Amino acid sequence: MNQAKTFFLMVVLTILFVAIGSMIGGRSGAYVAFLIAVVMNFVSYWFCDRIVLAMYRAKQVSENEAPQLYAIVASLAQKAFIPMPKVYIIENDSPNAFATGRDPAHGVVAATTGILRILSRDELEGVLAHEISHIKHRDILIQSVAATLAGAITMLGNIARFTAIFGGSSSDDDEGGNIVSVIIFSMIAALAAMLIQLAISRSREYLADDGGARLSGNPLFLSGALRKLHAGVARTPMSDAHPSTAPLFIVNPFSAKGVMSLFSTHPPIEERIKRLEDMAHRR
Repeated sequence: MNQAKTFFLMVVLTILFVAIGSMIGGRSGAYVAFLIAVVMNFVSYWFCDRIVLAMYRAKQVSENEAPQLYAIVASLAQKAFIPMPKVYIIENDSPNAFATGRDPAHGVVAATTGILRILSRDELEGVLAHEISHIKHRDILIQSVAATLAGAITMLGNIARFTAIFGGSSSDDDEGGNIVSVIIFSMIAALAAMLIQLAISRSREYLADDGGARLSGNPLFLSGALRKLHAGVARTPMSDAHPSTAPLFIVNPFSAKGVMSLFSTHPPIEERIKRLEDMAHRR
């Protein structure tokens, strides 16, 4: 269900992107917009792992430097039938972890010092199984493309509003809409793109929870970890986290309460825990 939902949402993002490009410059505008998206996707695909690791000053560690962390990742990678990911540690008291890398052959798992301090070995295995599941199913690529398309839609929406207000819109083979319709549609499209990106991120989190629970062999490993991580992040949020990288982490590094939870990159923690506990009871 979540796989189909992700595919549908990606299609909607693409349609919105092409529609705004057409609004700016007709068919030619759509082609230019598509070219911009291709370039942006190329950059995010090839360099996303290096960028995010540099942002958090992550340090690659060897088996001798982090024997337990390394051993768990190696065991899970073997069970998942993927190459051994590189292992990184981030000096940060906020408990969290993420995976990156453009494909399983270039996978990376990063954990903060905070998460290594508060989780038991079983709970850490549950978290790392979740991240290995992300790598196995190429979620980093999907989320990178979704983020790039959403960002491009927002950028094109701004261009469309500027063009409509100050220069009108022209096309080589069809007419653009009137100024009011252009402004309204571009604003709605930008908001829709953001919400769709968040929905894709939440869908992939559910899938990774499910895959990680199966990989570790016990859904309660991950559910127990999520409880601790939720409380830990509430006590010690990651103050230097960047919003664009939030979907990578296993729990939202920011605090999202009330109406802002609608714009969270992650599903409600209570729902994730409930799903995992229901899975354990069905075993």
